[in-house]
Amino acid sequence: MGSHPTPDSVAAPPPGPEGGSSAPPGRGGPLVRFGGWLARRRRLVLVSALIAVIVAVPFGADVESRLSEGGITSPGSEAARADALLNTEFSAGSPHLVFVVKAPGSVDGPEVRRQGERLTAELAAERGVVQAASYWSLGRAEPLRAEDGRSALVLVRLAGDEDTVRKSAKRLVPQTVGERGGLDVTATGVTAVRMEIEERSSEDLVKAELLAAPVVLLILLLVFRSVVAALLPLLVGAIAVIGSFVILRLLDMLVPVSVFSVNITTALGLGLAIDYSLFVVTRYREELAGGREVWPAIAETVRTAGRTVVFSALTVALSLSAMLVFPMYHLRSFAYSGIAVVLLAAVGSVVVLPAMLAVLGRRVDALSVPRLRRRRKAAPERDPSGGFWHRIATSVMKRPVPFSVAVVALLLALGVPFLRVEFADSDDRVLPPSSPAYQAAQVLREDFDSREGSPISVVLPEVDASARSGDVAAYAEELSRLPGVTRVDAATGFYAQGRQVEPPNAASARFGSDAGTWLAVVSDTEPYSQQGMDLVGAVRGVPAPADALVGGQAALLVDSKATLGEKLPWALGIIAASTLVLLFLFTGSLLIPVKAVVLNMLSLTATFGAMVFVFQDGNLRWLVGDFVVTGMIDIDTPVLLFCVAFGLSMDYEVFMLSRIKEEYARSGDNTASVARGLERTGRLITAAAALVAAVLLAFATSGLTPLKLLGVGLALAVIVDATLVRGVLVPAFMRLAGRANWWAPAPLARLHQRIGLSD
Repeated sequence: MGSHPTPDSVAAPPPGPEGGSSAPPGRGGPLVRFGGWLARRRRLVLVSALIAVIVAVPFGADVESRLSEGGITSPGSEAARADALLNTEFSAGSPHLVFVVKAPGSVDGPEVRRQGERLTAELAAERGVVQAASYWSLGRAEPLRAEDGRSALVLVRLAGDEDTVRKSAKRLVPQTVGERGGLDVTATGVTAVRMEIEERSSEDLVKAELLAAPVVLLILLLVFRSVVAALLPLLVGAIAVIGSFVILRLLDMLVPVSVFSVNITTALGLGLAIDYSLFVVTRYREELAGGREVWPAIAETVRTAGRTVVFSALTVALSLSAMLVFPMYHLRSFAYSGIAVVLLAAVGSVVVLPAMLAVLGRRVDALSVPRLRRRRKAAPERDPSGGFWHRIATSVMKRPVPFSVAVVALLLALGVPFLRVEFADSDDRVLPPSSPAYQAAQVLREDFDSREGSPISVVLPEVDASARSGDVAAYAEELSRLPGVTRVDAATGFYAQGRQVEPPNAASARFGSDAGTWLAVVSDTEPYSQQGMDLVGAVRGVPAPADALVGGQAALLVDSKATLGEKLPWALGIIAASTLVLLFLFTGSLLIPVKAVVLNMLSLTATFGAMVFVFQDGNLRWLVGDFVVTGMIDIDTPVLLFCVAFGLSMDYEVFMLSRIKEEYARSGDNTASVARGLERTGRLITAAAALVAAVLLAFATSGLTPLKLLGVGLALAVIVDATLVRGVLVPAFMRLAGRANWWAPAPLARLHQRIGLSD
């Protein structure tokens, strides 16, 4: 049993009853039989995987150019419906492109005026342009002129759906920006920002992969001390990354998919694929070191580590599925793509990887690192009761109360900054300070009256302003009386402080169409401030002459917060319920699943506190990289961070519990089982956490603030979970609970015997 088979003996084992390998020792459940099938059909599995990768590469290569930036608002909300009507019926939504034209002198000079009118006319004549208007074409409209008189704006709306608009913008922006007859032209606006996000997302993905690969390989070499063994998880990770591109491409054919999902889904798929492969290869080498032959070792690896990988992937997928309750496609696309890529990582680790191991046999340890060879040979014989993690667990379990109180207090203290979180929707400030689109938008904020660009819009569908001018005028007067409102513009004129200050002019025609009329409520409040959100409530509280829809940036934020608040309990319920049920099926315990939910939530407090301390307040930019500080957090980021981080925490929980349960089934000693289980998995989980953290921190080098935040936040969550929670809180809790850890009421115990997850 302990002899090393020759390559021929690995490739052609003695035939069994069905012409396959000899029956592996141990239990012959379905997973053992599946592991044996993988060993026998290893060439078929590997050739099929290779063909799939070859087909996938060209299909998924251009996925980022097809995805969308946005999706953070609720599509059925009042604000979203108001903005949709403005766009389709009044052509009055936000311009797709805003060109900032800077002149050497005054924008009112005759030559500058001539150049500005020519630029406006050229843009209006371009294919795909619905409307081009500027300071000069609108009769020197004051809001389109900078306060210093040296810059002016050209506003462009484009025709078609999102893809058509993007294609038109990609053609127009490069040919318009730059030096033009003495004028310096820069571009911003919704579409220009999206174009830069798409470009930077693609660049950041390549950069992150290049940074992560050597670090991950180094960690794997330290763990396995063999080049061949270290390369196997990287190969499975590469398959997961390639597969994630295909999944995103297929999903984009069915549902809108956020461009941000490429980076995060790739990081998640790569990290989990490497993690799962790490556990599988480690267990396989452990089985070989314990005296098994190659094929029985593969079968036993699939039965133990493979079962745990499948269960872990299921728990992560269910955590991600909680985002499906939210109507925002930004979150839903993360759920769809995340679930798919997690399952893909599991398939690569449980199907493709065992086939690779069957081909390699004992050569999995080939190309050992010379300086580590002695340690590698000694590792399998290490006494599990005398290692570092065993000593940590034993020390904690001797004084469980002081240790648990200290760690809980520390985590809660680190989470305190989240109590002052402020939310906003994302805009150009997700781009780095060096971004041309951000810099142009910053000029708008500093040199122009930014309040004109973000009014609250009130849409009155099917109200004819000319026929009901008295009602519209009275409504506008009432709105203009609200605190914080500086002016109300309507088809019937311009209003301030409860009275008409100007009669209607040529520009007033834009407030009416066959679909009804609308009003612009201009205020002196920032749209994403609490005052701006309070004003939305005040506007909605004013009686309207007919059904009214209130939109604009502040209204979108109000409705997004309301939608998230309404759906969040359902999402948390899905995560908690699925975790409780699955861990019960896995362990047969009633207490362990509850402990897992509580500790996983507790482990995220430091992450949420850091999110505010670093990214809202702007601290530690020297460490995480420069970004634009807005004093706010994107409203959907905490939801995404929670679902992904909770799933990753469950990943390590499952792997540790599987070994503790094995030890407890063997000895019946709760304290010894916890210590030995932690020793068996502590080094492995630490390495897995280091690998995932390395991948995530590489993606945190992104210039896009949401990706940077998610990379840093998730890496911190993984590190805290793998150290403080798994190293201190879990053994302390399980020591305090004692044999109650494994207790369940008799009916549930009988239920677990019938349907529990076992091989």
